Amino acid sequence: MNELIMVHGAEPRKTLQNIIDEKMPAIMTYLSKGKWHVAKVMPTNLGANRLTVEVIMGEKPQPINIEVEQPVGMSIKYGYGKFIFDTSVINLEPAKDAASGGAVVLALPERVEIIQRRSYFRVSVPKSLKVNVMMWHRCCTDGNRRMSPERYWQGKLIDISAGGLQMAVDVSQEPDLRQRQFVGLRFTPMPYETPLMFSAQVRSVLPTPDGKTVCFGLQMVGLEASAEGRAVLQRICSVAEQYYQVNQSSAKQQDFQTTSPI
Repeated sequence: MNELIMVHGAEPRKTLQNIIDEKMPAIMTYLSKGKWHVAKVMPTNLGANRLTVEVIMGEKPQPINIEVEQPVGMSIKYGYGKFIFDTSVINLEPAKDAASGGAVVLALPERVEIIQRRSYFRVSVPKSLKVNVMMWHRCCTDGNRRMSPERYWQGKLIDISAGGLQMAVDVSQEPDLRQRQFVGLRFTPMPYETPLMFSAQVRSVLPTPDGKTVCFGLQMVGLEASAEGRAVLQRICSVAEQYYQVNQSSAKQQDFQTTSPI
């Protein structure tokens, strides 16, 4: 079973210092006005009780709407997996040059958790299961930012990993989502289990060759930013492991039936 491994004490400092020395970028997630935002940052300095990260500006610079004392989540690909932790903003520093979006000073995390690399391999939903996914999105209707009623689409889960999932939606539902939009997701991974619910960002929108469905590639966001979110992430890792074991068992059974003498 996949597990989140917790790193305590001096090890987080050593890990973070290695990340700074090797110039490893990180992803910072945070809520602003009720919406999730994602920013790419570079850890640059480790103090006695703080971690400084510089905002990396992309081709289309986005404003960083973040405040002091605001909680944030961090995820960093490193070595044999991904490090995740939650912390809060201590201070904001102005940009030193045009290529930088400024610096965010974070409280040093008390603990860092590790997700094993294998948890990020996509696992197909077993053929014996039909997993329905509810996806919803809100959009503004006017300049006063009045929200329209939520729109829902129901699709079928195709595959899943600790980083994201793929689902297919029938075109008759007229899904009009675009890349980079944020959505809510809800599904029950195994019969009789408690449903999972979390936020995700649309990474790809691809019609199937037959033109009957649209496949959405979705990246989970914000789960590293709280203990509750990491508990959801732990369940997702377990679900991927369950699906993998079912697929392996089905493949072995099929091989046995194929090779058994008549």
